[in-house]
Amino acid sequence: MPDDSEDRAEAWRVRARRFAEEVLTPVAPGIDATDVVPPKVLEGLAAAGFLGVGLPEEYGGRGDGARATVAVLEELAKGNAAVATMTAVHLSVAAAPIARWGTPGQKEAFLRPLTAGRILGAFALTEPSAGSDAARIATRYERVPTGFRIQGAKTFITDADLAGVVLAFATRDATLGHRGISAFLVPRGTPGFSIAQKLPKLGLHGSTTNELRFDGLELPPEALLGPEGEGFRVAMDALAGGRVGIAACALGVARAAWEAMRDAARRAPEDWKSAAVARAFVDVESAAALVERAARAKDLGRPYVPLASAAKLAASRAAVATASRAMEVEGRGAGTRGSLPERLLRDARVFPIVEGTTEIQELILGRELVGR
Repeated sequence: MPDDSEDRAEAWRVRARRFAEEVLTPVAPGIDATDVVPPKVLEGLAAAGFLGVGLPEEYGGRGDGARATVAVLEELAKGNAAVATMTAVHLSVAAAPIARWGTPGQKEAFLRPLTAGRILGAFALTEPSAGSDAARIATRYERVPTGFRIQGAKTFITDADLAGVVLAFATRDATLGHRGISAFLVPRGTPGFSIAQKLPKLGLHGSTTNELRFDGLELPPEALLGPEGEGFRVAMDALAGGRVGIAACALGVARAAWEAMRDAARRAPEDWKSAAVARAFVDVESAAALVERAARAKDLGRPYVPLASAAKLAASRAAVATASRAMEVEGRGAGTRGSLPERLLRDARVFPIVEGTTEIQELILGRELVGR
């Protein structure tokens, strides 16, 4: 049977490109200025099926796998990186873990409204004292007669203030390291769960970043996602898939920056500008090849973790370098607050950090390549 996944992915790309051009690009400056995504954008994402792409059709998702997902995220990011990142988090590290690890009841309760876009999802792992070394989280849980009680705090959590459910991680005993961690589904409005504050950022202004508090948060037994003590595995599995999506977002920013650079060079052609456009083209297309390869491997069920790290490394570097160079080629006015190159550079700078820093990606990839 012929593989039509490429055709399906291209159809999603065309749909997302049209949405980006008609909806996102016109409102992008306003989102950047107000730090608020208009309701019509969120409604449009849901109506177009973008909040269910790559997720199981059995629970209302649109299927079509990782290649379709990265096509959507890349095109959305060209229009607005904040909206693309919000979508990537929702799909890759909130909904996808429920699809893989959830019980039928959890999928009905949470996955179905997530795929329909009736609610957004968030992922809460990072803490004030635990970032790249996730096994050191201090948020604690204990068993109680009614289920679980959780105490602690999370930080740098994307879109938690908009989410209908948060996938949160806690340990029953910090001395156990990763073996003590479990994953929990925390619905919005649960007593003991609060948004402490909204954190200001350099870029991605429409994608909010929050601190969370769990103050005696009590959850029923069915809130546990996956087996108890397997939360670290749930988190690492989610982050591996999430890196493919975030790489696609970074690639979209890199493409937008390259197009801005090319257009500026056409308006005032000089040899050094043409050379900069050529170098950036190679960087962007190389990153695109790695993103595509990682997505294809994931769809085929092949090992993709090293490719995901390589794709994120290449795409995040291409985004930062190309956006920076675009400002130079644009020249006068490029550094003015609100200009396209300036916004792209601020947005690009987050990608070497989120879903595992550049240093962590190099460590993961390096260990894999030398057989450790």
